[in-house]
Amino acid sequence: MEYKNGLEGMYVIKDNKKLRYGYTTGSCAAAAAKAAAMMLFLDREVRTVDLPTPRGIMLHLAVEKICREEGSVSCAVRKDGGDDPDATHGLYIHAKVSLRDGDKIVLDGGLGVGRVTKPGLEQPVGAAAINRVPRQMIEKEVADVCEEQEYRGGLRVEIFVPGGEETARKTFNPRLGIEGGISILGTSGIVVPMSEAALIASIRLEMEMKKANGAEYLLITPGNYGADFIRQNMVLDVENSMKCSNYVGETLDMAVELGIKGILIVAHIGKFIKVAGGIMNTHSRCADSRAELMAAAAARAGAGIETVREILGTITTEEAVGILKREGLIESAMAEITKRVRYYLQHRCQGALQTEAILFSNQHGYLGETEGAEELIRHFEKRSI
Repeated sequence: MEYKNGLEGMYVIKDNKKLRYGYTTGSCAAAAAKAAAMMLFLDREVRTVDLPTPRGIMLHLAVEKICREEGSVSCAVRKDGGDDPDATHGLYIHAKVSLRDGDKIVLDGGLGVGRVTKPGLEQPVGAAAINRVPRQMIEKEVADVCEEQEYRGGLRVEIFVPGGEETARKTFNPRLGIEGGISILGTSGIVVPMSEAALIASIRLEMEMKKANGAEYLLITPGNYGADFIRQNMVLDVENSMKCSNYVGETLDMAVELGIKGILIVAHIGKFIKVAGGIMNTHSRCADSRAELMAAAAARAGAGIETVREILGTITTEEAVGILKREGLIESAMAEITKRVRYYLQHRCQGALQTEAILFSNQHGYLGETEGAEELIRHFEKRSI
């Protein structure tokens, strides 16, 4: 008999495909803790458990890897992230519930659950990386079992994840100062596939951490290309940078809200030519216009009509940059582009912080920078010494 987890028929449509919902590591931990607490007091194994989620969806989850010992029980629930690209998909989230003296429920993380090592995150330094809502879910489920069984003593709940430390290297945790494993996360208990909100939330989390650790200026790249360019061409601490992906506008909004004083963005021309047109989400599904914007910059720089038409026919910005270099127009065109990049960055943040950018091409290297970039470069060089 096929086991139902409570999410049947729940999906989103993306690119004409049905993408399944999943459930969070927090839901897995809460369900495993509930099952372990039940088995601690009952003389039988619990193979399925019902879990209400903050989203209002009831999950019906399979309980696996049961281990019963004197005074303790451990078990696991397998993480299913649905069709979301989730590094923790397939991991077994274990909970061990043990009797203890006193009358309190004490929750901690064990093997494969990260530890917070820097201030500014949701949990204090030294605590297990089990976020607030999952903590509440775990404690409530265990407390409810205690009430049902009329147990008034204390319990220790340990969440552990075999393979969690290795998996954490594929997540933001090392950049956030969470060491030794994954985080137990989830504000709704449910994973919505391909969630932009989750990506933006992770950017915000990293920015909050940096702010809490004293950062007033941020070095940002959209992705790995920018980080590689810094590493190979600049004397800046790329390990202290952060990524904004395609969410340029949202990143600026967060920086204003958090009181950041300035941002230096090092970006590939293929991303930031869009910003020169006021496009603040640079994903291709939101807007392209790369050839059109490159052609407009060429025209402003004095390119003839045939050159403009040639650029309009290009597929990549690398190709367009090559044409500009061939025509001796690259410096004047980049002056036009960087001027507009700075204008639109400032327009988005309404002048609330300094925004500068350095643009490059993988094939042609450094291309240009906004007028105040050198000032921020010196600032970051001083901070990197």
